[in-house]
Amino acid sequence: MRIFENINVDFLSKRKVAYIVSGTLILLGLISLFTRGLEFGIDFKGGTEIALSFEKEIDITDVRNDLDGIGLGNIEVKTFGDESGILVRTELQQIPPAVFPQVIDVIAKDIDKRVPDAQKSIIDSTAKSVTFHFQTPEVAQNVVELLLLDKLQATRVSQDPDNSDVLVRVGIADWIEQVLIQKMPDNPFVVQKSDNVGPKIGEELKADALISIGLALLVILVYLGFRFKFVFAMGAVVALFHDVFITLGMFSLLYGLVDFLNLEISINVVAAFLTLVGYSINDTVVVFDRIRENVKIHKTAELSRNINNGISSTLPRTIITSVTTFIVVLVLFIFGGEVLRGFAFTLTFGIIIGTYSSIFVASSFVYEYATKRGQKIQF
Repeated sequence: MRIFENINVDFLSKRKVAYIVSGTLILLGLISLFTRGLEFGIDFKGGTEIALSFEKEIDITDVRNDLDGIGLGNIEVKTFGDESGILVRTELQQIPPAVFPQVIDVIAKDIDKRVPDAQKSIIDSTAKSVTFHFQTPEVAQNVVELLLLDKLQATRVSQDPDNSDVLVRVGIADWIEQVLIQKMPDNPFVVQKSDNVGPKIGEELKADALISIGLALLVILVYLGFRFKFVFAMGAVVALFHDVFITLGMFSLLYGLVDFLNLEISINVVAAFLTLVGYSINDTVVVFDRIRENVKIHKTAELSRNINNGISSTLPRTIITSVTTFIVVLVLFIFGGEVLRGFAFTLTFGIIIGTYSSIFVASSFVYEYATKRGQKIQF
């Protein structure tokens, strides 16, 4: 099936309207970025994050109250997925020393409840674990199996037949889980994900993300400069900056307006931006390729005519490709869940703005540049 087969639109005549639309979106995005900023995920901020899914619906306010005052400072709790899921985040990477004895006491009481006759003693502890000694290896193994039922990460120190020591991990996520088990014993949950990132690693990831996007744009600039002409390379990179800035601005503008669109910048989102850059440049290169063919064939024709004809002739391919890809990522955005929502939103919105920029930004830049400088483009 062929659509828009004989379309002939003067796209360049609409470029000033496009400038207003693009300028408005970029300005709003920049204002929001400078005033509201971006919400970074655990990958970049550092800290601990745990996502839980309960069997029954939960009241997010009750969960906040349950976790308030457990010694982990400012804890952020929000809905994750549906009404039975939560996402808990704190900037801490390990339990504070002042809270550690309280955590150990909870673990000891859990062992006493599970194995009342067990004789135990603490023989070692670190900032992230505690080691208990029991009277026999059989008791130690029994304790391990029972603690695992209570979502405590326990294991025997070694598998030697005579080993009676049990190491129990004591992390932020473990402490949050134990508190919620005690506060909501009739509403069991499963852990969907648990992440712990140090602040130094977060800063390094942030720098690496910026470098990766910057290098991608630089390589594209060099490649297109050799394949076409420098003006085409500049037009393509301007269009890519246009796409990235507007999409990034949407993350800032939409955050806090609708819970469904409270999106954070994570490693997945950075990957989506790189994917968007690749998708958009592919679309732009197809248009530029047709413009180059028109310039070679119709040497005496006006540049505006060759550009408009190039865009028009590639429009069917552009629309079919964009629509089919858009449908897939839209489904992923709606049904893909909280973890993939940022990634899917970047591509969903990016496909729209990328297709728009290939038509109205990249090609218009080439035309403006050539016209203002009075240069005739030849291949």
